[in-house]
Parts: sequence; C-alpha cells; structure tokens
Amino acid sequence: MANYNAVDEEAKVKNKRKRVIVFTFIAVILVCAIAAPIIISQSKPQYQYKHTGLPQQQLTSQNDVMVDCSGRKGTESECKQNGCIWQRTKNPRAPPCIYPKTMGYQIEGQVRSTDQSHQFSIRQKLNKTIFDTDIHQLVDVRVDMYSPKSLRIKFMPNGTAKPFEIPEEAIAVNDEYQAGERLYNVTIQRGPVFGIIVTRRSTGTVVFNSSVPGLMLSEQFLQITNRLPSGNLYGFGEHNHQRFKHDLNWKTWPMFTRDTTPTDDWNLYGSHPVYMNVERDGNANMVFLRNSNGMDIQVQPEPFPAVTYRVIGGVLDFFVFLGPTPGEAVQQYVKTVGMPVMPPYWSLGFHLCRYGYKNLAEMKSVRQRNIDAGIPFDTQWADIDYMYRKFDFTYDRVKFSQFPDFTNELHNSGQKLVVIVDPGVGANQNIYKEAQKNSPGYDMYNDGQRRDIFIKMNGSELQGQVWPGLTVFPDFTNLKNTTEFWKYWIRYFMQNETIHADGLWIDMNEPSNFVAGSQRGCQRNRWNNPPYVMPILEGEKDNGSLYYQTICMDAEQHWGKHYNVHNLYGHSESMVTNRALRELFPGKRPFILTRSTFSGTSAYAAKWLGDNRSQWSDMHWSIVGLLEFSIFGFPMIGADICGFNGNATYEMCLRWHQLGAFYPFSRNHNGIYQTSQDPGAWNQTFTSNVRRHLSLRYKLLPYTYTLFKEAHVKGTTVVRPLMFEFPADSHTWDIDNQFLLGSSLLISPVLQENVRQIQAYFPKGRWFDYYKGVEIPGPEYGRNVTLNAPLSNFNLHLRGGNIIPVQKPGNTTKTSRLNPMGLLVALNENLEAFGTLFLDDGESDYSFQNGIYLELQFHFYGGERLDINVVHNKFTPAGNLTFNTIDIYGLHRHPSDVIVDGSHIKSASQISNIIRLSGFQLDVTNNHTITLEMDKR
Repeated sequence: MANYNAVDEEAKVKNKRKRVIVFTFIAVILVCAIAAPIIISQSKPQYQYKHTGLPQQQLTSQNDVMVDCSGRKGTESECKQNGCIWQRTKNPRAPPCIYPKTMGYQIEGQVRSTDQSHQFSIRQKLNKTIFDTDIHQLVDVRVDMYSPKSLRIKFMPNGTAKPFEIPEEAIAVNDEYQAGERLYNVTIQRGPVFGIIVTRRSTGTVVFNSSVPGLMLSEQFLQITNRLPSGNLYGFGEHNHQRFKHDLNWKTWPMFTRDTTPTDDWNLYGSHPVYMNVERDGNANMVFLRNSNGMDIQVQPEPFPAVTYRVIGGVLDFFVFLGPTPGEAVQQYVKTVGMPVMPPYWSLGFHLCRYGYKNLAEMKSVRQRNIDAGIPFDTQWADIDYMYRKFDFTYDRVKFSQFPDFTNELHNSGQKLVVIVDPGVGANQNIYKEAQKNSPGYDMYNDGQRRDIFIKMNGSELQGQVWPGLTVFPDFTNLKNTTEFWKYWIRYFMQNETIHADGLWIDMNEPSNFVAGSQRGCQRNRWNNPPYVMPILEGEKDNGSLYYQTICMDAEQHWGKHYNVHNLYGHSESMVTNRALRELFPGKRPFILTRSTFSGTSAYAAKWLGDNRSQWSDMHWSIVGLLEFSIFGFPMIGADICGFNGNATYEMCLRWHQLGAFYPFSRNHNGIYQTSQDPGAWNQTFTSNVRRHLSLRYKLLPYTYTLFKEAHVKGTTVVRPLMFEFPADSHTWDIDNQFLLGSSLLISPVLQENVRQIQAYFPKGRWFDYYKGVEIPGPEYGRNVTLNAPLSNFNLHLRGGNIIPVQKPGNTTKTSRLNPMGLLVALNENLEAFGTLFLDDGESDYSFQNGIYLELQFHFYGGERLDINVVHNKFTPAGNLTFNTIDIYGLHRHPSDVIVDGSHIKSASQISNIIRLSGFQLDVTNNHTITLEMDKR
C-alpha cells in the first residue's frame, strides 16, 4: 500500500484547478473568437480617461468626451433637472453641463448581420430630452458596407410617420454594392454606452466612434457625437474659417444658409455637412451627413477630439469614406453626391465685373481701358444695374439702351457676357406695369401664377421684399414645372430682349429676403420657432427664430416644408438653371455661377466665395475658402479679386491680382460706391504687372483645363492643399498660406502689406523656380525656405516629376487656343517626369463621354528621352496645333544634339537654368520621340 503524501495531493488539487482555469480561459477566448465575426462587442472602451477637471465621483468611463447638456437657460438647476452633470472646468469654453452615460440608447434584441450589412434596433434608455420635443423611443439602425472603402450608417425612427429625407431627385444616392477587400471593420458596441465603431484594418485606427453619451433622436432635435482619430479636422461649411485646419477649442459652427458678409464665425451662403480628418499617420477619412436641415457642429479639442452634431430635423444618415489618401477620400465623397460639371474653356479666362455701373457707357469704358492696357480677359459681367427696376430678364432701355449691340460687340471680339439673375420675381403691380412698358411682352409674375410655381404659405403666395420691391419666390424644388417657367423666361431674355448671354449668375439664393419671413411676418409655431435654434446670425430674435433675412420656415414647397429644404434652395435653383440651359441649347455646356450651395451642387454650377472685403485678411481667407471647397467637391471656385466691400489699396490689389491669377475662377468684382479696382484703373506699373501674371494664367490653361477634365471624370481636385500630395508630412497639415494647382505647381503668395520676403514650405522632392529654373536647395525631407518677394514678382514653383502642357497666351482664350503649344518638363530625382493633355472644343457638353476629344500622355525618362503618345484622337481641329518649344528643368548637363523623330536639330539653348528645345513644329495629333545626346564634358 502506497504512502499518503499530503503535499503531493495538494499539488494535484492545485494542478487540477490550474487546468480548469486554463481550460476556462481558453473557452472564453474561443467564444470571443467565434463571436468576433458577428461583430458584437461588449468590451470596455478603447480610450483611457484622463482627469481634466471633473470631480472624480462624477466620472464615467466615457467622460473623456464631454457632450454639452445645457438647455435654453444654461443654469446649474436646469442642468440637474435634466438629469445631467454639472461640473467645474479649467477651460472656460468647455461645457459646464454634460451628459451622464445613462442618457442615450441601448440595443434591443439581436443584431442581424450579413456580409454586406448589420441591422438592429435601439431603444431610448430614459424618455428624456433637454428640449421640448418628442423622443423617438425605438429607432432602426442599418450599417451598409456597400464599398471596400465606404460605408453608410443610417438611423431611422421605427413607426408610420417617417421623417423628412433629402429626395433622390435632389441628390441621388450612389451606394451601389461593390465587392472587394474592405479597408475597415465595423463593431457594434452594446455597452456600457451604445456605439458604432469603424476601424481601419491596416493600422487599427478608429475612424468613426459614436460610443458617447447623449445620443438623442427626435423629430426636431437629433444629437450624436463622434470621436475623432486626431485633431486634424477640416471642412464643414460654409463659414469664414480663418484657418484651413479647424480650431477645436470648443468652437461651434452653425450650418444654415444665410445672406451675410463673410466675416466672423457666422453661418454663410451654403451648407456642407462634411468633414475630413487626417489621422496621425497621414491616412485620411471623410464623413458626410446626408441631411439638409439646419444644424450646428461643436468640436472638442485634444487629447480627446470629437465632433457633436445637433440637427433640427430629418434623419441621421452618415457616409464614411476611408480614403486612405485625402485625395481618394474626396473622390469617394464626390462620387456619392455628384461629379462636378465640366466648365466651358472660356470660363477659365479672366473676368471683369462690378456692382454700380451707372450705365452702359461706363461699362464699355471700363472694358476698353483694360483692352487698351493689354489685360487678357474673356468675360464682361453685368450685375443688377442692367435690369429695369431690378426685374429679372429685363434690361433698362434708357441706361443700357445699346445693351444688345454691346453683347454682339463682345462676341465679335471673342469675349463673353454673363448676367446676374436673382430668384425673387417682382410682384409690385405699379412697377410691374412700368416693366411691361420697358420690355414688351414681359409677364413673368403672371406667368408664374398661371403655372402655380411660387412658394406658398397657408395657401397663398409668400411675399417678401428683395431688389424689385414686393417679391415672390419660385419653388425650384418643383423641378419639372419650374424648369419650364425658368426656361421660358431665359428664352424671352435672349429672343425678345435680344441679350444673348453666355452664362447666368444666380445670386441671393439662400434665399435672401429683406424682411423677416414675409410681408406679413411668420406665425409662431414649431417650424418658425423650433425647440432648438442653432447659434445662427440673428437667431436669438423673436425668442429664437430661423426666418430672419429669409422666408418663413412653414412655407410649403414641392419637396416639403421650407424648414426641411431651406439649405437646398440654392441647390435646387442650380439644378433648374442647368436643366433649362441644357434644354435651350442642346449639346452646349452651360456656365452657371451660384452663391448658395449644398453637397453636390457642383454637378450643376460653379461657386464664388461671396461678398468679401477689400482687406489683407480676406485675401488670406480666400485661400482657406478655396481649399475647403476643394474638399466639398467644387473645382471651379474663386473669390472676388481685390475684395467686394471697401476700397482696395494699390499694393493689396496688386498682390491679390497675382494670387487671383491662379484661382480656378478668376474674377475682379467690387461693390457699388467703391473705388474702381479693375486692372486698367491703376497706373502703368500696376497694369504691366497684372498683364504679365494674367498672361501666365492663360499660358497654363491647357494644364488647368486638363485638371478640370480629371475633376469632372474622376472627382479629383484642381486646387489642393499641400497635405493632399504629402499626407505623411505633418508639416503640411497646417499650411493654408500656400496651395497647389494640381500636383505640379506650388503657389506661394504674399498675404501681408509691405512684405518683400516670405517663408515657404517645400515638401520632399525637387522644386524649381518657374521663371529661372533654379532648384530649391534642401535635404531629403521638406524644409522652410526664405524667398524674395518683390512687388513685381510672384513665387511659383514646378514640382519635379511633372510635365505641364502650355500655350502661347493671347488676350482671350479664343485667340490663345489657336497659338503654338509647348511643354514644361520638371525632372525628379530619377530624371523622370510624366504629364497629360486633354483637348476638346471647350464648349460641347459631355465631349469626354462622347469621345470627341484629344488626349496625350508625356513621359520623360533616362535623363535623355521624351515620348509624346496619343491616347485618344477624335478632335479634328487639334490637327492645326503644334508643340514648338520644350523647356526642361533639372537637367544638369547640356545636350550636344537633339533628335526629334529621327531628325537632328541644333536648337538647344539655355535660359538661366532652363534648357529650351525649339526649332520644330510637332503636330499634337501624332506620336513623337525626342532624344537628347548629352555633352560629355
């Protein structure tokens, strides 16, 4: 019989317990592994809380992100009455009242998952809201993983009464399923706080995370917070952001279209509920909220950056785009909301405009002095001065008596005319009768009544006050009928008034109204005075209202109450105007410039940044606006050169013309009673300088036009921030005093008075001064460089690795397009460069889609050979064009011989550091090979 050993027996028991623990641990791991594909997570949040001022006993695991729970009064008693936490904060901008983790929603039932989607329901934990609005108790949530790089997250109340959604005809949803390996994982987190988490697979970065207290879903107040992967936040608009990268120090940005001067932080002309976030490793994502209701965005700073949406209607319908580059994220967004319209070639020329021409003689005089000064320009614009008593589609037969002849004169000179048209239709019967005497056959108001296309309130036309006095407003959401109405009066203007305008400028379409709401005011109800009013300009009036300087929110439109479609007014007018012009002039590309925009408006119109000021600060802010609207998908964007409001000074206006020569949309425009600021209004030194820089613009138009074709077809950008090309370089994330035109040209303007040197940042790579070819010396990585910036010059640099097509400039695009062409070849470290040229007739609609174009590709390699290859050749007039010069930057040895298509030429010269090849005429419709035999010295 064996001896009993207590120590051995105890060891056996311990080992058995260890095995049980190990087996249990393994079982738990296996269960988690099995559950993972279902993508349900009950784990603790991935973020650690760092105390910054909250009393410790009040903290929850989610209080790193503090969501404002302040009600109307913002008092401590109101805060506690609402069930929220009152706190002390070190940052005076931080909210003193925040949501506890008990406020929000929780998942009810199971999550139904497939390879393409997750569907489930959430129920409100407490029937409580800080505003007097009924909570949606049960909400259906759907996550559609429709693309390898994009997904859609939608919250829809469960019930028979469906909330307003943007109609498909306004913005078609492009979420067709695409197969492929996804860039992301989706986690549905049950607790402790419900949330949807989207993680980038390649890095583990959480790009979308709504697991934050305070989710509120009701008819007139929707609130959700998303944690940001970094503080590099861009977008949201339209505002006058002073910097491209957002200030996250508890700033609040309202989005509600409004006619006001772009100053301070107020809501402006457009609404763009979309942002970009550049992650800490340089990857980028974008998030678009498909919602047209008024809203505001509150941002929270590092170390826990977040964005909180407060929306006053509709549904939460998010699209998340994973990029991974900033440019790819923009392309994914643009393909979702609508590809940009292709502009006519002439619209890329320089434009002259002002508000306040006393008569046609003054307009003609301004045009002539710019022609006499040799200023290249394509288009004369007419503001409301030309109209009879500010009535649309009329011209004043006294002050502008020869306007039709002037239009013909412009056309005979290869120039164009664009006229302004406001949405408001004059309804004052006395003035209306006078307008009918001035313009025989004019009957726009009565015609609109017959067609029943004006916005109504309580069954009657809503009447306001705008430029023509008593005014009614077309309902552009009634697309079919209002297009017919609009088309009829455009035709009347061109045939009866015989003003053959080449484009339309649609202004005041927020819509603007000089009285609050209507002539009779607005009823006090939940639409005009909703439970929550964003901090909009003058929104505090009448105890919180939305209708100041616009129309009543309870007005009825085809798509729904104005409350829901206010932000779509300018968008719908752009749609109608685009349709009308296309139907009136089949096959011809329309040109429309609009002030008010929404996501996707660029599919119909170009955009300018509104009534800016003649100040240096506004000049800098114009770059911020350009970069933001590039993110929004608007390649045709620009600001009023020299400013609209105020008197421009000599130096500022000169510097602004230098900068404006590189705006995609380049127009000098100023306000009534302001000092003239067109180039011809200044002295000879000024006009000579502007002429030189605008001639450079015209020289680069083949390159710029090719960029627009890429934007139209692929959704790429024309103007882009440096971070788009160098996202891994963190120095570029803050830069908004420089920008790129495409990938090849770096623009570094002077933005302050009396400055003759600037600091410019040059990312990694080879960079060459455009004028002399001098290479910027520097290390392998980016660096700041001091550049001379005399008043006579503008700093422009070519990026190595790019080939830029150019053309000898004329004084209009019509003459320029007939001139010889050339190539600028900027070599990279491997003595290689690439480029593309797109040519068509510049005005036919859908020329690319119809195949009526010429496309060339250029490749310089080995330091000695350039290939010009025709990719597509269906544009016959291109046969008259030739390449006559090739300028090479970054080639340190001079060629001893040049062989062009097998023939030797002896025409390699050197201009500063640029090697110029000439003495040939290469037909642009044929393939060519140029070989350099290098000097052995």
